[in-house]
Amino acid sequence: MNYLMGLATATLMLVGSNSGSIAPETVRLSNDPRLHSATTLNYTQANAASKGVPSLIAGIVRSPINSMATIGDDMNLPHAGRPRGVPDHYNWVLKPRVGAGNNPKGFTALTAWGQVYEDATGNPATNTRVQIRNLKTFLLSRRTGRWKLIQNSVSVSGAAYREDYVNDDNQPADVRQESNQGVSVKAGNGYNFHFWTTTGRATIDPTDVGGVFVTVQARLILDSPARPDDRSQARYLLSVGGDYWLNTTARWDNFKTNHDIAMGRFKYVTSEWQAFNMTTLSRAKLLRNPPPLD
Repeated sequence: MNYLMGLATATLMLVGSNSGSIAPETVRLSNDPRLHSATTLNYTQANAASKGVPSLIAGIVRSPINSMATIGDDMNLPHAGRPRGVPDHYNWVLKPRVGAGNNPKGFTALTAWGQVYEDATGNPATNTRVQIRNLKTFLLSRRTGRWKLIQNSVSVSGAAYREDYVNDDNQPADVRQESNQGVSVKAGNGYNFHFWTTTGRATIDPTDVGGVFVTVQARLILDSPARPDDRSQARYLLSVGGDYWLNTTARWDNFKTNHDIAMGRFKYVTSEWQAFNMTTLSRAKLLRNPPPLD
């Protein structure tokens, strides 16, 4: 377990390799007090029993909404559903993927973004909106090995874009400010909701990018409390990603002034708050140096 060394101690209860008995093993977790709520896990999987260690310990580090397991899944599992109107040849139509990753190619700015789509099979809900809050970007310094919060946007800005993004065609979206944080939106009729931070692009040193982590929270709410609650019928999908930009003020020029960092998994939005994530790091690297969670 030396890949988690140098951090605060917690105890895991692991299945023994031969007898099947439960034996304690000590691993190291982050000193961040926000991560200390999960200190003991029970592993009963066959692979753990055969080796005496768990195959995946991503669930150790968690917050009330987000976790290392969720972050890892959001870059490794296929999309929970297919976003409507996205052509088959787009390389992100079925699963997450990394683009430029940790190589800004000399570009000096970065921004997080997200997108809300209706499911390709349809969305029968007419009285449901997607509430979005807390879009954040963390940058891992290659030099120091430390994560830094570089974008922190309680609310988001955005527009309704053609589902295939052809010609960057967009129009004003159905956006409503919510008194209990963030905004709520609807998508449909051939358009998604493409959103980004309200704080503008962040300046970066292109030689010091060791990792990028983007996260946002979303849930379903009613459009009108006076109408029937149809949230259980809603089929909205959401994912997040990020772009490198030439600088903080460059205008879009058919991908000459920006290129994408990576895109996370599309998941269905539910009535409970969920975290939606993107990162350029593998599960193993995330475990060695987990980003802050809240």
